[in-house]
Amino acid sequence: MRIKLGRPDLDAYADRFDVPPSAEDFGVTFLGVSSLLFDDGDTAVLTDGFFSRPSLLRVALGRLAPDNARIDSALARLGLDHGGRRLAAVIPVHTHFDHVMDSATVALRTGALLAGGRSAASVGRGAGLADGRIHVVTPHEPMSLGAFTLTFVESEHCPPDRFPGTITEPVAPPARASAYRCGEAWSVFVEHASGRTALVQGSAGYRPGALDGHRADVVYLGVGQLGVQDEDYIRAYWAETVRAVGARRVVLVHWDDFFRPLDQPLRALPYAGDDLDVTMRVLARLAHQDRVALHLPTLWRREDPWAGLR
Repeated sequence: MRIKLGRPDLDAYADRFDVPPSAEDFGVTFLGVSSLLFDDGDTAVLTDGFFSRPSLLRVALGRLAPDNARIDSALARLGLDHGGRRLAAVIPVHTHFDHVMDSATVALRTGALLAGGRSAASVGRGAGLADGRIHVVTPHEPMSLGAFTLTFVESEHCPPDRFPGTITEPVAPPARASAYRCGEAWSVFVEHASGRTALVQGSAGYRPGALDGHRADVVYLGVGQLGVQDEDYIRAYWAETVRAVGARRVVLVHWDDFFRPLDQPLRALPYAGDDLDVTMRVLARLAHQDRVALHLPTLWRREDPWAGLR
């Protein structure tokens, strides 16, 4: 079998980085991997909040801990540091290190709640977050935060899951990447009083029929490892997420090389771990077929994926 070297060229998809910028108080800011800041000017909610992004060598050979300088820099840039606007909750979509490792530290620094499954709660306790600042969610039970309503639906991680299982004991950093087992994977519905609806699908996994009956105009669709699946899987994933909720716009996340810090331009994951070219080819065809707008988000830019849909 021929091995593909290098990584996809993002310049080939330059026309896809066209999510409309936000012209209102409401905006969504992409922060790499599956970290997304939903903000209406009064209240903000953040998925994952992964800013440390340690190198591949560190992940493979060492122990991991939140990088306080990188976290503080990101929070300041977003206006979420002390004295900034209120971050109501940090929401890990599952508990691999590239999602949850910084979540509790972000909550500690901002006064936010850590909301997720029992595995996320274990990570929070290991970081010193008080139980009163940890909320273990109940699937399908709406959670209100300001004008936002969040609903968590149980999902699956994209195969292969390199660190499967739940986290039952506190994880105190520094810890090896393997300590951050997947835990509970979520499809998170975000609804705002303004009528905006979104699904955050942080991992390219799904449970057949799990999202039936739910609706979202916009899907932030995780595509990490999707490009190494067969086409039947990719088509089923689209059907069980985008098509199931009746979305009209899809914004792809979890395609960037998360071993590279956020002060450098984003690049795609290498072919050794994923193939964004395959993902884009198949999803572009499905989006065209279903008349769904397909985009890539721009790092740090407040965007309005509902523009033109309402």
